[in-house]
Amino acid sequence: MEKVAPFTAPAAEHEVLAPWNEEGRLLAAIRGGDRTAAEELVERTYSAVYASLYRLCGDGDLASDLTQETYRKAWEALDGFDGRSQFFTWLYRIAYTTFLNHIRRPRRITSLDEAGSPEMPDDAPSADQMISEREEAERLRAAVMTLQEDLRFTVAAHFWGGLPVKEIARIENITGVAVRKRLHKAFSILEAALDEEKR
Repeated sequence: MEKVAPFTAPAAEHEVLAPWNEEGRLLAAIRGGDRTAAEELVERTYSAVYASLYRLCGDGDLASDLTQETYRKAWEALDGFDGRSQFFTWLYRIAYTTFLNHIRRPRRITSLDEAGSPEMPDDAPSADQMISEREEAERLRAAVMTLQEDLRFTVAAHFWGGLPVKEIARIENITGVAVRKRLHKAFSILEAALDEEKR
C-alpha cells in the first residue's frame, strides 16, 4: 500500500509543470494531435493528480482508476481550457469533480459468499501495523468530507491538491483573503469535530 501523507502535500508536488511558455507549447502541440506532447504532459502531472486523489479516497486502486478517468475527461474537454489558470489547477478541478461523482454514484454490492465470487486475498498489513496512523487519516478524511462544499473544495485543493491560495482564488472567483477565511473556518470546524469524536 502506498504511504501518502494524510494531509499536507510534499513541496515537490507544487512544481508539477514547466514554466508557462513550456506548458503553452505542449498544449498547442496536443491540440494539433501530437501524441508525444500529450504523453509528456501526463508524465509531468500524473503523480500529483494521483497523490491528490489518493488523499481524497485513501485507496490506491481507486485513485488509479479515478486518475485515468480524470485524464480521459481532460482530453475530451481540452478545447474548453482557456489558459487563464495553470493546466494543473484545471486538471485538479476535474480530478476533484471526478472523485465527488464517484462517491455520489450508487454502487451495486455483491456478496463475497455468492458462488463464483472471486477469491479476495488479504494483502493488508497486520492489524498492529500503522493502524493508528491510518485511523487518524481516515477520521480526518471523513471529517473533511462532511464540510460544506466550498470549504471542502478549498481544504482538499490546498492541502491534498497542493494548489496555492491564489490559484484557488482564481478558480472560485474570490479573493485570496476569502480563501484564507475559508481555510480558517474549515480548520475550526474540523478541530471541533475531531475533538468531539475523541470524547
